[in-house]
Amino acid sequence: MKLDEGWIEYDWVNRMQSPNQDARPLGAVVDTVVIHCISLPERGRSMALVQDLFLNRLDFHAHPELVELMDLRVSAHFAIDRDGSITQFVSCEKRAWHAGLSAAMDRQNFNHFSVGIELLGDVYTPFDASQYASLHKLIAELKQRYPLRYALGHSEIAPTRKTDPGPFFDWKSLRKSYTYDLL
Repeated sequence: MKLDEGWIEYDWVNRMQSPNQDARPLGAVVDTVVIHCISLPERGRSMALVQDLFLNRLDFHAHPELVELMDLRVSAHFAIDRDGSITQFVSCEKRAWHAGLSAAMDRQNFNHFSVGIELLGDVYTPFDASQYASLHKLIAELKQRYPLRYALGHSEIAPTRKTDPGPFFDWKSLRKSYTYDLL
């Protein structure tokens, strides 16, 4: 695996470094993948807007729904576009700001020990086969570097605030593909 200081160094992963990151706590072991979905505005299909959000350059006046994001500083380690293209925003060695207030399995603050992966889409629409293919490829790469044991949806770690990746996400396929425990 080509992973340089937490960055995947393959031509199938684009890099755009987000300022929305910080150090993981000392001794944190990355053992969890958190699956999200994102669309800006809601039901939108623009990866450019997601990139702009993660890079703190979003034009909040471009659409009325974006104004509510004005004070938000978020990121994910990776985002997967509808065509399957992957962009990495944060080194896997750093803490991306994707999970927010989160708790599950007697653990809190999933940003500390997880890799956040956003799929472009929403909770109302199935994801594309190319996104699943890229997600599987990405997780296989990450498994070579990190002792991944869990894959959880954002809704599973923040059930009172989040519903993503939603009912159309194919957990059965993901969980069948990997030998680690997936809740």
